[in-house]
Amino acid sequence: MTTNAQEFASAQAIMPGGVNSPVRAFGSVGGVPPFLVDAHGAHVTDVEGKQYVDLVMSWGPALLGHSHPAVIEAVHRAVDHGLSFGASTPDESKLARLIANRMGGVERVRMVSTGTEATMTAIRLARGYTGRDLVIKFAGNYHGHVDALLAAAGSGLATLALPGSAGVPAAVTAETLVLPYNNREALVAAFAEFGPRIAAVIAESAPCNMGVVAPEDGFNAYLREITAQHGSLLIIDEVLTGFRASDAGYWGLTGRVEGWVPDLFTFGKVIGGGMPAAAIGGRQEVMEHLAPLGPVYQAGTLSGNPVATAAGIATLEHASSEVYAHIDARSLQLQDELTAAFNAAGVDHSIQVAGNLFSVAFGTSEAGVHNYADAQAQEGWRYAPFFHSMLESGVYLPPSVFEAWFLSAAHDDAAMDRIVSALPAAAAAAAAAEAPQD
Repeated sequence: MTTNAQEFASAQAIMPGGVNSPVRAFGSVGGVPPFLVDAHGAHVTDVEGKQYVDLVMSWGPALLGHSHPAVIEAVHRAVDHGLSFGASTPDESKLARLIANRMGGVERVRMVSTGTEATMTAIRLARGYTGRDLVIKFAGNYHGHVDALLAAAGSGLATLALPGSAGVPAAVTAETLVLPYNNREALVAAFAEFGPRIAAVIAESAPCNMGVVAPEDGFNAYLREITAQHGSLLIIDEVLTGFRASDAGYWGLTGRVEGWVPDLFTFGKVIGGGMPAAAIGGRQEVMEHLAPLGPVYQAGTLSGNPVATAAGIATLEHASSEVYAHIDARSLQLQDELTAAFNAAGVDHSIQVAGNLFSVAFGTSEAGVHNYADAQAQEGWRYAPFFHSMLESGVYLPPSVFEAWFLSAAHDDAAMDRIVSALPAAAAAAAAAEAPQD
C-alpha cells in the first residue's frame, strides 16, 4: 500500500507543486495532503485507507453526496454511447432548460467546460455588447484565473488595477477597476470618473473565496441599479453558489425576493454534478451577440460534453426542496456546534454565512467580515492547527481559512456526530495557537 507522503513526493516530481490546482498543495495549512481514491455519500477515502467525513464535497458539486446512484447511473448510460462527439446532443439543451427554469432572467444559455471559461466569456460578451472596455470587480471576489480578473486594487477608490499574478500584463489589468466589496461609495466614485467606459460590473453572488462574505442588505440590488443607470451590464457569478445556496443559488435568496435580475449569470460546479461543466446564461438580446449569431467569438470542443451534461441533469433533477431543506438544517446544526466548541475553548470568532454556505473567521466576533481587508485582518494562523486536528479525527475541511464549507444531502446523523465529536479538540488547538513572529 502506498502512502500519502509517497504519492505527494511522486506528484511533486512531475507536476508543479505536486498539484493541478494550488489549494490542494496545503500551502495555507502545511503538511501532506491526503491523496483520495474513493468518495461515497458524505465520505472520502485516501490511499492509506483512511476515511474522512467530507466538508469540501469537490468544492460544491456533490450536492446530493458523492457517487449518488442516480448520477452514477446517468453517467454510465452516457458513457455507453460514447465519451464525446464534437457535435450537438439533446442533453445540452435539456440541461440549459433546467438552468433557465430555475433562474429568473436566463433566456439563453451557452455551455462551456469551466467556471473560468464562463467568466472569461461573460466579460468578452459584455465588452462586445456595450462597445466599452472597462470592467469593475471587487477585491476578494474570485472569478477564475482570467488574466483581466487576476487583478489587485490600485491606490484609490477609483484607480485602474495592477496585476495580481506574474504573467499578467499591466496593460490587461489596466482595463479592470478593483473596488472594496460592500462599498457603495466606491461604486459611485468609479462610475463618476469612468462611467461611459465601464462595460460591466462582475460580482460573486455571495463571495466564497475570502471565506464566505455575504453582500450587505440591498448591495446586489444596488449593483443592478447603478449598472442600469449607466448602461453597463451586471454579471452575477454563481459558479460556487449556483444551485447550492438554494434551488436558484444565492440569487434565489436575494434577487428573486427583491425583484431584480442581472444581465448575465455564470454557473459551474453543481451543473456538472462532479464533471467539468459550466455555463453563461442571461438575456436573449445580450446572449445572441455570441457567435454564430453575433460578432463575439467563443467556442469549445468539449463544451456540452455528453457525460458531463448527463451528470448535471441527474443532479439538478434530484435537487429537490427536501434536499435543500436537509442541507440547510445540517448547515445550521454545524454552525451552532462550531460556535459552542469555540466559545467553550475561548476562541474569538465569527461564522460567516450565505445561505447554507459558511466559513469560520477568527478574531472577528466584534465586527465580522464585510470585505477583503476584514478577511485578511483575521487571526488566520489559528486555522492550521484547527484544520489538522479535524483531519486527524477523520474530518476533511477546506485546506484554507479563505474557503467555504460544503454539506450535502448525504450528511446523515452518523456523519454529523463524527464531525461534532472532533470539534472540542480542534477548538482547543485553535485556542493554543500562537501568532507568528514578524
